[in-house]
Amino acid sequence: MTSMELLKQRTADIVSLQTTSAVLEWDQQTQMPPAGTARRASQLALLKKLSHDMFISSQTEQLLVAAEGEAEALDPDSDDSAFIKVVRRDFDKAAKLPTKLVEEIASTGSLANEQWQAARAQSNYAKFAPWLEKTLDLQRQVANHLGFKDERYDALLDLYEPEMSAAAVRTMFGQIKPPLVKLVKQIVGRGPDFVDTEPLTRECDEEKQRTFNEMVIKAFGFDFTRGRQDRAVHPFCTSFSNNDVRITTRYDSHFLPSALFGSLHETGHALYEMGVAGRYDGNMLQGGVSLGIHESQSRLWENLVGRSRGFWTCFYPQLQSQFPALGDVTLDAFYKAINRVKPSLIRVEADEITYNLHILLRFEIEIEMLEGRLSVADAPAAWNAKCEEYLGLTPANDAEGILQDVHWSWGAIGYFPTYSLGNVISVQLFEAASHSLGGEVPAQIERGEFAPLREWMSTNIYQWGRKYTPVELVQRSTSRSIDTTPYINYLTRKFGEIYKL
Repeated sequence: MTSMELLKQRTADIVSLQTTSAVLEWDQQTQMPPAGTARRASQLALLKKLSHDMFISSQTEQLLVAAEGEAEALDPDSDDSAFIKVVRRDFDKAAKLPTKLVEEIASTGSLANEQWQAARAQSNYAKFAPWLEKTLDLQRQVANHLGFKDERYDALLDLYEPEMSAAAVRTMFGQIKPPLVKLVKQIVGRGPDFVDTEPLTRECDEEKQRTFNEMVIKAFGFDFTRGRQDRAVHPFCTSFSNNDVRITTRYDSHFLPSALFGSLHETGHALYEMGVAGRYDGNMLQGGVSLGIHESQSRLWENLVGRSRGFWTCFYPQLQSQFPALGDVTLDAFYKAINRVKPSLIRVEADEITYNLHILLRFEIEIEMLEGRLSVADAPAAWNAKCEEYLGLTPANDAEGILQDVHWSWGAIGYFPTYSLGNVISVQLFEAASHSLGGEVPAQIERGEFAPLREWMSTNIYQWGRKYTPVELVQRSTSRSIDTTPYINYLTRKFGEIYKL
């Protein structure tokens, strides 16, 4: 066997260990009884240790060096050439991290997540604070081991969004924040009663919500023979292979959008994972290339499709049939209600315009905490102050403030900016798909035909897995670099129409 083939075999075993860890993490979020936390933490730590040690071993390094020599004769655009580049990038990063640190991060994440859930339920930040302190310390160690040129945050952000920096994130926010703030001011000027959201708070049976939501995500292309949906405290998507993709949602019997748009959002992630080429399954090219590209899909299917007028022209009669309480609510009134722009406290329920302010808040706070300029003890007050500054609101408690998101309990410092990056990319990809499909996508959505859009995404984004970098993937699929202009134009056009600006 060639060194390339041997390296593929070895890394396939590493991928199996990593996805086995993911199964245990999914189980902890959805099925595991709380008393199992301590044992689960040790199980995850062991699996992370085994996969890390196997990956950074001298045997792996020798195979990689030999395979790199074999790859010199390959087409630079071949799968094998891309495989070598991805393994090299991952190996170089992993080799800098001590195994003991990797173990501790895995164990801490498992234990901290349970403490976060309890703290959130009780709105008791003090219960979670020591775990956040420990998580930040571990992530500082990660950044220091990985190395960075300008900011410690860059090393962590690069784990989720390769080639992205904190400076680039600030530039992005600098481009989108002024027009978004201007839009919000114009919309607020229309008065609080211009759009009525009362219909969204009418009682809605949870089982009927599940039935309707599953019908919609099946129409999107979610394959229940290759995936499943469960309940969780915080919605998420995870993938063990392109034939085993799990999503979760959470229900509120007095707020229909919570589960509905949570399901659509996570389905966007799932379609990406299900669409990765089968030849990459078990290979280090499997899965999405970055969280920015991943979030572009969740936000595209949630917002550009799921919050569009055309989508509800097709599905609103079925929603009314499922929920007769909406019988007196017109399609136009419902469409406006689900797109109402109003500063709110909960990120996952925020409108399309103010959503990015939620991300900016988190981005700024986690950098300050990471660098030690903001203490964990003072973080809730800083959160509330920024919430007041950006959204004009102050959380009544920590459950609707600093404790609302799961990410920090996982140790995911550097993740949040990818949501706004995904917003920007989502419009760029949607417009490219619409142009490529002859401008028919809106009409197809109105007819409930999602296959053309999904297949375009599969051809241009999903199938490639990690073969291309995020920047390369956007350039290949849209013939331009990542650009905030289409996103701002989309929001201005859509909400200008809704609010008659």
